This record gives sequence, C-alpha cells and structure tokens, in this order.
Amino acid sequence: MSPEARAADGPKILLATTHPLTAHRLMRGQLAELQRRGWRPTLLSSPGDLLEEVGLAEGIPVVGIAMRREIAPLRDLRALFAVRAALARLAPAIVNSGTPKAGLLVTAAAASLRHPRRVYTLRGLRLETARGWRRVLLSATEGLSCRLAHHVVCVSRSLRDRAVEAGIAHPAKLHLLADGSSNGVDVERFAPPDAERRRRSRARLGLSEGGPVIGFVGRFTRDKGITDLVRAFDRVRASHAEVRLVLAGDFETGDPVPSGIRDRIRREPHFVHAGFVDEPAELYASLDLLAFPSYREGFPNAPLEAAACGIPTVGYAATGTVDAVVDGETGTLVPVGDSGALASAILLYVEQPALRLRRGEAARQRAVASFRRERLWEEWDNLYRRLLNEKRA
Repeated sequence: MSPEARAADGPKILLATTHPLTAHRLMRGQLAELQRRGWRPTLLSSPGDLLEEVGLAEGIPVVGIAMRREIAPLRDLRALFAVRAALARLAPAIVNSGTPKAGLLVTAAAASLRHPRRVYTLRGLRLETARGWRRVLLSATEGLSCRLAHHVVCVSRSLRDRAVEAGIAHPAKLHLLADGSSNGVDVERFAPPDAERRRRSRARLGLSEGGPVIGFVGRFTRDKGITDLVRAFDRVRASHAEVRLVLAGDFETGDPVPSGIRDRIRREPHFVHAGFVDEPAELYASLDLLAFPSYREGFPNAPLEAAACGIPTVGYAATGTVDAVVDGETGTLVPVGDSGALASAILLYVEQPALRLRRGEAARQRAVASFRRERLWEEWDNLYRRLLNEKRA
C-alpha cells in the first residue's frame, strides 16, 4: 500500500498551537512525516496567511480559530466553544496541543467531549519569570492543562524536573521523548559552512570577513536576556572593539526591553539588527559564537541549530538551556542574570579561537548523535501508536 493510501485510511490526529509560528518553527517537517507514516494530521491554530503557508508546506488541512497569547476572558470563551465544535466535527483519534493558551483551550474542549486520548506538549513554563497574580494564574492554568491531559510530553529533562518542582503535574504523567527538544534539528540543513558560504553570509550583513562575530537568535524581550546581552557586549567591546553582535529577531510589546536598549540596537553600528530571517542556517554561517542569555526555556532551538552548524554557545544555566548546551564541552553556561560572567565567557571564546573550534566540533557531534529530527519523529510516532493500542486494549 502506498503512503498516500495509508494516510487516507489512517487514524486522525489533531495538533494545536496558539499561533502558527510555533508550528512553522518547532514542527517543521514533522506533520508531513506523520502523514507519510500513515496518520491524517490536521493543524489547529490562529488564522492567517502563515497558517495557510504551513498547511501547504506540510501538505495537511488546517483549522483557523482566533486565540490570543495573553489573557482575554471573553475571547478565550468564544475560542473554547469554537475549538469544541471543531473537535466534535473532526473526531480525531488523538489530540495533541502545545503552548499555554492552546493547551488550555484544546485540552478543556477535548475533556468536555470525553475524548479518550489527550496529549499536552509542554514547551516551557512562562510562570518561571512571572511574578504576583500573573504567576499564580499561569501556575493554575498550566496545572489544569496537565490535569486534563492523559499524557504530558516535556521537551527537556530540566523542564520535566521544573514542572514537578512547581507542582503542576504528577511525575507519572510526564514523558520525555529521546533526548528532548521540540523537533530535533535538520543536521543537513544546519551544517558547518565552507569559507565561501561564510564570506557571502557576512557580506549580506555588511560584516568584514575577519573579526569575531557574536550572534543572538530569538525574541527581543526581557526574559530572553537582551538587556543583559547588551551590557555584556559593552564589556567585551571595551577590550575588543572589532567584535560585532548580530541580533536576529525583533522587538515585542509583551515583556518589552527598555527603550534605551532598543534605541542602541537600532542606532549603534557595532549592533547588526538582522530582523526575522527566512533561512537561519545562512545567518549562522556568519557567526563564531552564539550568545543565549535566556532566563527560561523549554528546549531552545537556537543553541541546537548553532551546534549543528559547529558553533558553541555561551548562555545562562536556565531551564531548557542546560539540556541544549553541555557546559565546558559544547559551550559555557553561567548563572542566570550574571551579565558580568556572561561577558567573561564571551571574552574567553573571542580570545581563544582554538577553543571556539574545538567546542564547536563537539557541539556538532552531539547534535548529530542525539538530536537528529528523524529520531524525534520516530519517537512521536511510537508514542501515538502506543496510545492507540492502550485505548484499544
């Protein structure tokens, strides 16, 4: 039987995220692979061009239901009823939701329909950097999502441990697939560049062929450590004025960085604001080191992609990042919030190119051995088939 015939007769599975950007970045290729393996996946997320693009790229149907990342009681209630109606219409064999808002709405809707196979993918804990009533509310909603799900898949060991410590889920319900991560990494797409590719990449960014280049890839928010990174970079430039910092991503209104930091990044020539990049592998080709001072993660993609490209990472020893970077082997981790230690670690790699190369090679070897995306896809397929068999039994 052909893959197309198997998919036409295979079990339905609904995957849900609050925003299609999550599927675009953290599930790339996975949905098409599920279909190739005989599943009939549908993606549910907020509507828009990107959702349609993901559906076309993966070759699967999509359902658009407006969901806001932040708390919006009336809109959330409308979204809940819309999700419930979609689930009743689609009747999937398995429901898997990820990200806090979609996780809550979809697991609640599925539970109200007594759906027999509910999975929640825990990609991080926003409550780690929240305070006051917001932290209490996030803890309650994450705990409810975990309680309503039959299985909770954590994308890293440290995240699983943190979820237990925070009391949001019972250890018996938590699972880790392979060595973690949301989708593994495409080790062919993210491969160490040759000299010509590196030259072209730097030329596109207006960088010279020589001189160390530090990079950051991610959202420009406080909890991503942007302010700390700028302060650390100032210390690095005090002794190495030729160093440049490339920042890929953009500023967000939620958890914004101070206006002074934003203005400096946009104005000063030693900062290269690359914006969002369609092909991050081309950006990594220009870098010597990734700086990743995030205060919390699930399992960050940027250090994993950089590792596959043969680039070490300096970052904070935060949840999730400790799984992506092996301190002293594939990079260096320093205490969360210590921008001085961050600067010292960056300087170590700026001043020791041989160390940079050695740890970059170790990072590449680890990415290939433990985080190939095909390995994680196999684990997802195995989990879904176990769930089908358990319920049949």
